[in-house]
Amino acid sequence: MRTWALVAVILLSSACFVAVYSQTPVAPAPAASSFSSGIMPRLVKLGCCSADCHGTSKGKGGLRLSLFGGDVRQDFETLTRTAPGRWINPVEPKESVLLLKISGGLPHAGGAKAPAGSVDYESLAAWVASGAPWGSADLGVSAVELSFASAILKPGEKKPLVVTVTFADGSKRDATGLALFRSSDPNVVACLPPGVVEAKGPGEAVIVASYMRKSAVARVVVPQALAGAFPQFPANNKIDEFVLAKLKELGIPPSGLCTDEEFLRRVCLDLLGVLPTADEAKSFAADTDTKKRAKLIDRLLDRSEFADFQALHWADILRIKSEYPSNLWPEGAETYYRWVRGAIATNMPYDRFAREFLTSTGSNFRDGPANYWRALRKRDAQGYAESTALVFMGARLECARCHVHPTEEWTPRDNLGMAAFFAQVRIKETREWKEEIVYVDPKATLLDPRTREAVAPAPLGAGALKLAEGDDPRVAFANWLTSPDNPWFARNVVNRVWFWLMGRGIIHEPDDIRPTNPPTNPELLAFLEKELVSHKYDLKHVYRLILNSRTYQLSSLPTPQNAKDVGHFARFRPRRLGAEQLLDAISRVTESPEEFSSRIPEPFTFLPDGTRAAQVPDGSIPDKAGFLELFGKPPRDTAYEEDRANDPTMLQALHLINSTHVAGKISNSPRLARMMKDKVPDADAVDEIFLSSLSRRPTDDERKRALAYLSKDPKSRKQALEDILWAVLNSKEFLFN
Repeated sequence: MRTWALVAVILLSSACFVAVYSQTPVAPAPAASSFSSGIMPRLVKLGCCSADCHGTSKGKGGLRLSLFGGDVRQDFETLTRTAPGRWINPVEPKESVLLLKISGGLPHAGGAKAPAGSVDYESLAAWVASGAPWGSADLGVSAVELSFASAILKPGEKKPLVVTVTFADGSKRDATGLALFRSSDPNVVACLPPGVVEAKGPGEAVIVASYMRKSAVARVVVPQALAGAFPQFPANNKIDEFVLAKLKELGIPPSGLCTDEEFLRRVCLDLLGVLPTADEAKSFAADTDTKKRAKLIDRLLDRSEFADFQALHWADILRIKSEYPSNLWPEGAETYYRWVRGAIATNMPYDRFAREFLTSTGSNFRDGPANYWRALRKRDAQGYAESTALVFMGARLECARCHVHPTEEWTPRDNLGMAAFFAQVRIKETREWKEEIVYVDPKATLLDPRTREAVAPAPLGAGALKLAEGDDPRVAFANWLTSPDNPWFARNVVNRVWFWLMGRGIIHEPDDIRPTNPPTNPELLAFLEKELVSHKYDLKHVYRLILNSRTYQLSSLPTPQNAKDVGHFARFRPRRLGAEQLLDAISRVTESPEEFSSRIPEPFTFLPDGTRAAQVPDGSIPDKAGFLELFGKPPRDTAYEEDRANDPTMLQALHLINSTHVAGKISNSPRLARMMKDKVPDADAVDEIFLSSLSRRPTDDERKRALAYLSKDPKSRKQALEDILWAVLNSKEFLFN
């Protein structure tokens, strides 16, 4: 080892001599660092441990490192003990394959990650030259802190962001040069090495700084310059106060209020999933009561269609589906759905709603909540834990089953700690065909697959819970989860409701809640959480708050000042109707109901005539034309909200324009047939088409053009009515909310 060190000194001296002689600037070589606190963080920062580099199951180029640097000791052994002399060469450090690869001296698929002379390269070279030691003990990182938590910058302004790491022994270290920096929006704020943020354009960005998967965030606001003072806007409730405060900070004035016609159509689609009737549209427009919007909201929340449409949301998340991978079978799916819809119809408190699932047992054919444990592809303790974390906490824990989480502190041990709560869940068959019983085996425990030791139940981000002998661990978990001070439970569901109504979560994606994905408006989210808890988990109260806010009732029309806003709710976000909403809307306007049936699996299922798409209980039951699948209905294979695809496609456009399915509904429309039979005047017929489809009367120009088209040939009046209805159903105003 002494010989290696002597040779290393000679080689480093020679390298410095050559550098000076050639007038090439070289960063000073730092002192040799310990592997865990100085070398491994550099490899992680350089991307060597990423999934697309050496952090794969097989590795690349013959080098396999732990994914995201999750196993520091094993990575040290790989580099220094596996195939001695292959990756590092203490005798001739600069000839080490490790250094040649990262500097571009040898072909490297990842390119030159650390050119010779850079701080990263010289640090690694110094470590190799010193004999590639393990160095000081791995103390573990306790916390990462940033020099500022928030800042307001002008475009073009730069500000240093210092990263301080606190280790388990209490010692601190400036780790700015070893940290990974990421901006949520590089067009607003860019991260420049080492640890400098630069304001690029107006908006807000979150900067995440990570050191060995411990992270901290800083929020940077770049206000938009306004010609004058920020306009004054009234607030309907506290939601508006929080939204307006954020918009004022950003310099983004909100749009004006939507019209009554727009509001009626919007709130009916969002709450009920159906269009208002022509009579409802006329009545609401004629109502002069200043509180008519609030009264309408109360009426809609009490309608049966509210339970139907909200049950659809939950049926997607809870994977209510008779076929693979849920394999609930028709009777189980029907039982499951009926229970969920009934809970919503009776406004069951949300904490009880969750508890009923998490502590359920019994027959899948008789006890609806028991199907919660069956509607999973992975029916094991870890599968139960991962599903529960996603559904009721909004946490994506699945990737921590096999390796550490890419951005959070979560490890396989955390996954196992959550799984231990559900280790006693068992499922057995009965003599009745496809019936299964969910029960609890009090003797069952979860063993760590590596150590074969029993795993103690531990909630995510918390210590292990002490359970008395004979206690059902699921009850302990439900108590922890539904506690008023739980950091996940209320936050997750109010964020989902906001997403369902506003088209984007305060935390987005709505089921990706984690420290490094903070809310765009923390005060707003905290307020909604508090409101839910203080009102005994009454979700209708949260709906009522959001729907009555000015924020929800804003126009979707952008202004020059807010056109680029995405996540701060300066205007209502137009979004294409969901698959079920759109099919039901077309069916309602044409008065041509859809057919729903399924011959797989047995027993065959035929839903009653008049069933709306939003009322279909089983995700395996298709519509006759395949409309729902084409328009993005989720397969219910997972509980991710993003599985529902609402982005328009060319195939969807073609289906609406020239499919026999839509054309048949129009040509055979009882509504149009009635107009022809009753000889409804042209002006009244046009009004009815617009009111039933768009919840408004036609504009003067629209009416003039429609009447002119109808009067061209009285003999082809029915065809003309069909053409006008076809044009309205294919308009953006109809297809979007």
